[in-house]
Amino acid sequence: MRREEVALLAGVSSDYYIRLEQGRENSPSPQVVEAVAQALKLDAEAAGHLNRLCLTVSQRPRDRGEAGVGEKLLRLMDGWEHTPAFVVGPALDIMAANSLAEALHSGFGRFGNLARMVFADPAGREFYQEWERAAHSCVAEIRAAYGHDPESARIAGVVAELSARSEEFAALWQTHEVKSKSQESKHLKHPQVGDLYIECAAFTVNGAPHQQLVVYQAGAGAPVAGPAEDR
Repeated sequence: MRREEVALLAGVSSDYYIRLEQGRENSPSPQVVEAVAQALKLDAEAAGHLNRLCLTVSQRPRDRGEAGVGEKLLRLMDGWEHTPAFVVGPALDIMAANSLAEALHSGFGRFGNLARMVFADPAGREFYQEWERAAHSCVAEIRAAYGHDPESARIAGVVAELSARSEEFAALWQTHEVKSKSQESKHLKHPQVGDLYIECAAFTVNGAPHQQLVVYQAGAGAPVAGPAEDR
């Protein structure tokens, strides 16, 4: 859809819409933002992302810091002997993980950042059997986090690093796809265990909305990587 068509459907001038698109219009009304979202036929998540991007600095939540993972959550994860679990930050940094999650990702050079593992570690294409789906998800999740905190130096650093190292990441980042972590099925391949069919769920950590608890559960009859000492 051309800019002129979007502007017409949103009920604004083409010049105003261009300024808005280029970030030169800093305070659009909620009504204009909603009209643009409807003109672009955005879904609820993408429309929410657009609204967050249009907030002024003073309107954004102040506490976006990278606080550590709480002790109670760490103990909870360590007690899950048959459930891989880990906590990720906005830029998909691994902030904490239990031993089973570490064993599951033992084929990577480092279990440190999910996006880097997908795009920059050769093990990524072997581990994620649906690699393109994993790649799209990583980029869309970072884009969603960026909408909550456009001033994040960490997100900017990860995006700059991976854009320079991976043409695929750079191309996907330019699509502006937005998607938060949710429930989904994954087909993984562990270097020792082999094929794994896993159900994944992500939960926002209360008191730390910038953190997500990711929990894996094997599908019926599917194996899970063994303890860390069996690697």
